[in-house]
Amino acid sequence: MPSSPCPLPARPRRTVPATLAGLLLTLFGGLLVAVTPAAPAEADGPGVGTPWVVTVGDSYISGEAGRWAGSSNSSTTAADALGSTAYYDNAGGTGEQIERCHRSKAAEAYVGGGVNGYNLACSGATTATSTGTYFKPGLDFYDDGAGHQGQAKMLQQFAGTHNVGMVVVSIGGNDFHFGDVVQTCVSDFLGSFSWAKDYCKDDSSVTSNFTTSNIAAVRARIATAYTNIRTAMRNAGYADNAWTLLVQNYPSPLPRGSGFRYSESGYTRQSTGGCGFWNADADWANDSALPTINTAVTGAATDAGLTNVKTLNLASAFNGRRLCESTVGLYEEKGLSSWTQPGAVDQTEWVNQIRTVTTCCSGSPYYVQESLHPNYWAQLATRSCVRQAWNGGAPRGGTCSIAGTGLVNGEPRMSLG
Repeated sequence: MPSSPCPLPARPRRTVPATLAGLLLTLFGGLLVAVTPAAPAEADGPGVGTPWVVTVGDSYISGEAGRWAGSSNSSTTAADALGSTAYYDNAGGTGEQIERCHRSKAAEAYVGGGVNGYNLACSGATTATSTGTYFKPGLDFYDDGAGHQGQAKMLQQFAGTHNVGMVVVSIGGNDFHFGDVVQTCVSDFLGSFSWAKDYCKDDSSVTSNFTTSNIAAVRARIATAYTNIRTAMRNAGYADNAWTLLVQNYPSPLPRGSGFRYSESGYTRQSTGGCGFWNADADWANDSALPTINTAVTGAATDAGLTNVKTLNLASAFNGRRLCESTVGLYEEKGLSSWTQPGAVDQTEWVNQIRTVTTCCSGSPYYVQESLHPNYWAQLATRSCVRQAWNGGAPRGGTCSIAGTGLVNGEPRMSLG
């Protein structure tokens, strides 16, 4: 896969649908070989010292797309909240500990308020470690003896010398091949016409992910991932009642068809908005695919038999601020020139545009893997809800939702109901 970032999508041509199969890189993917992150120095341990919140899982918790606060087709700087070092998380601040994990500085782990945060999540992660061309640490105990470890193994080592009070997990989307599903939906949109729509919701490559047998298999793998987290904490010296597992589900990134601000006809929905879905496919994604995935994610916690689980419901957390939603817009559409302007958080999108491989060019600040992920605004919003879930050391679950306009201490106003 190309290692260079990618710019905004160019105007597609529907006359060549056969070339569309390779348009998108895996949206939850990453590149290059990983090594075990170095843990922050501390001489504490279970129940001793400053409490820590640790995040594990995939791109929806690692911080993917956290560089960008909204979208603009006319300026790369208008939405650039964190700059080129957005994903640098090594000790010296000079690069990533694991290439393309994209652990942004806006990630939800860093709740503050006297609580430390540590981010072990990685964009592209599934429940199990992948050892193919590119190493991706899953929620397991993989260890090759050369510094490549699974996230459960890394958590165990970290928790042994740090006072971990809550572990937040987001996992399962990649096991359902959600990135491939999105690729198919956009390819079908670009490769057909408004008078002869080719929907992805009935493509065999999509429906195979949502059969009864596959749903059950993925749910079982997610349950195993959760028990691996418990095992890691037990091995590190924690009783089950000494810490909390906060299971978060996935937010809706796109509105239903009636909520798009761009018409289905023509090219605008993808060439301007970066949201090339037919209305019927957007409805299916919200009404069927997302609920199915989220039910597996939360149901697996029950299957695993964990007694210290709370749930963070993010399903509708970004509603009103989603990609191409009629209630928000690009910076130029709203008459704004910078993410720092008053009202930008309320008028711009909280989900990154979908970008295509065919528009990649050297020197662009964008990455295809940032597509359809919660951006800077959304990550700070989720961080607020995680802080509320921490609840001063007495963790609770709830539903995360927008609570008003403007910012509070630099974050969107959110509530955990």
